[in-house]
This record gives sequence, structure tokens and C-alpha cells, in this order.
Amino acid sequence: MSQLLGTDRLATPELLRSVFRQHAAGVAVITAAGERPVGFTATSLNSVAAEPPLISFGVGTGSSSWPVIAEAEHVGVHILGEHQQELAATFARSGADRFAAPTGWRSGPEGVPLLDGVLAWLVCRVSARIPAGDHRIVIAQAVTGDPTGSGRPLLYHQGRFNTLRD
Repeated sequence: MSQLLGTDRLATPELLRSVFRQHAAGVAVITAAGERPVGFTATSLNSVAAEPPLISFGVGTGSSSWPVIAEAEHVGVHILGEHQQELAATFARSGADRFAAPTGWRSGPEGVPLLDGVLAWLVCRVSARIPAGDHRIVIAQAVTGDPTGSGRPLLYHQGRFNTLRD
């Protein structure tokens, strides 16, 4: 069938990025406590299992956050609201002081940095770090959290942050 369409392309990093620009994803920020707190914006967050409550996310091994995530026993997972586009951009920006003002945060359970004003958050115990190309897939078990933030979720689509439309 694909020969009839004449649109086959070899799988390259560019092809993968182009295909996934068509996939709308929720926006999360992952945090961890180290000598200094670290965090990064993630669109790879997934629910893995309900029993036990497991999540997964990908992190690049070249990321400034990776050395802390590689050793962290616990991570924070924050679901961002549509009002948090600038926060998402800050945590996605290389070299940014992500925890400086105006970022509001506090030290939460297990010392994990918790961001203010998010739709929901979890603190998770890291179970595994699985090599996957230039990334690691982190599997973690939720130990506590709060789903009671208000608002609508922030999305990432076509290379930019977006909001839901009715």
C-alpha cells in the first residue's frame, strides 16, 4: 500500500520529530532534589499500571537534569495547566535557572521540589531506568500526590504549547 502512496521515508530523527508533531501531548514537569533542585519539561509522561501505581517518562542523557535523575530515589511529576505556558518554557529552556523567581515551589515529601499552581502532582519512587537510545525511560511508583488543582491542561502540539478548545 505504501508503494502506491509514494510517501515512504527512511526513519530518521527528523521523520520521528515530524510524525510526533502531529501527536498532541499533555505537558508535565519532572523534578528531583540534588545538590540543587533539577527539573525539565516532559511530554513523554505515561501511566503504566494502576496496581501498583506506576508511571514512566523519558529523559535525555545529555540533559542537565540527567545526573540528578540518574541517582534520585524520588521524583516529582507535575501536570501543568493552560495558564503555565511560561513555566513549561522555563523548564524546557537549556541553561535557565528553573527554580528562580518567578517559579513558585517548595520542598515536598521525600525532599522533592513541588511546583505551585499545577493541576496535579505526584511524588514517585524510582523503580527502574531503562536505556533507550540517547534517553532513559524512568519507571516510578507513585507514593503520594494531589489531583485537586483547578483549570484545564496545557498541551504540546506542532512544536508549541496549546490549550484545549471546546
